[in-house]
Amino acid sequence: MRIALFDYLVTATNPVGGCHRRMLQGLSADHQFTVFAVEFSNPAPERIDWIRIPAPKRPLALLFVAFHLLAPLYYIAYRLRKRVRFDLVQCVESNLAFGDIRYVQFCHKRYLRSHWQSSRPSGFRRWGRWLDHKLHALAETWVFRRGRIVSPSLGLKQELLDEYPFLRGRVDVVSNPVEIDRLLRPRDFDRSAQRKQLGLDDADCVLAFVALGHFERKSLPAILEALAEISEPHLKLLVVGGTEGQIRPYRAKAAASSIAGQVIFCGMQTEVRRYLWMSDGFIFPSHYETFSLVAYEAAAAELPLIVSRVHGVADIAADRDNALIVEPNRESILAALREFVCMSDVSRSAMGSRARQTVLRFGPEGFVNAWTRFYESLA
Repeated sequence: MRIALFDYLVTATNPVGGCHRRMLQGLSADHQFTVFAVEFSNPAPERIDWIRIPAPKRPLALLFVAFHLLAPLYYIAYRLRKRVRFDLVQCVESNLAFGDIRYVQFCHKRYLRSHWQSSRPSGFRRWGRWLDHKLHALAETWVFRRGRIVSPSLGLKQELLDEYPFLRGRVDVVSNPVEIDRLLRPRDFDRSAQRKQLGLDDADCVLAFVALGHFERKSLPAILEALAEISEPHLKLLVVGGTEGQIRPYRAKAAASSIAGQVIFCGMQTEVRRYLWMSDGFIFPSHYETFSLVAYEAAAAELPLIVSRVHGVADIAADRDNALIVEPNRESILAALREFVCMSDVSRSAMGSRARQTVLRFGPEGFVNAWTRFYESLA
């Protein structure tokens, strides 16, 4: 089939775009794809065409509006110039006014109604973030009425059906891909040397927190509050991700709470594996997720999890088996931290091994095969 795919950032480091990129890599020999994107890391340039959409990447609300305006124009121009027709048009969520398939990894209407008040950012970013969610939510109501929906988890599928009953019978589930083999720590990885580079030693109990942004929704403020209260100097936190502007207020918060020496802000990283491999556990008590790929990656790296029971994570996390299940608030996180630091290395290692076993079925091959079956059902 000839498929037009619309997405903002089809890159390995973008959560949704990375999934699209992995799908393109696996299926470009079977289908003819043309990608309309602001940024695209093309895995097969000899087989996949890229039409660059010159929309600004920030702020997100402006990107949403600009993409809605520019993408259709470039699509029409491409069709007229190449004299081609597409069998399918695929896009992300409500980022495009038309389309046959929508790859939906977030329900903005539900998030605003149920989770915004407890996880909204502060300052000017609050209004920009709210506007982006609001625009998406308004568009969802009418663009979801046409075509098929692909969701990464059963939890998000049910959420979409609850919010939009007219979707019944039109939502398919394709779990996100996890690079299982690449995430297993190699035997020659020098954990001590890697820790030393960050000022950590072998006696430290290190937790990794990984997020591109949206720190409030993912409960970083509550983690810092709990870390300040526990008074355990050997408990360290690696915050992987975030721009300097996003990190700055949290660095100040850590300093004001006298835990600056326990929190290491690593910033944006194209490769997060070494941070997982040098850690003893992974903490991610998010208010709202639809799959939480990073939690699956941490499990594949054999880390015990300290997580909330959000969509996707609930499918793999079992309390006190491979994870400590928490609520996204200071009190619950504090109790989990106290329990975690008292665990032996053997107990943590056993939890991490069980965590890896739960995610083995989510490898890239199964992801590509699921998309193959989905396209075959449409054909």
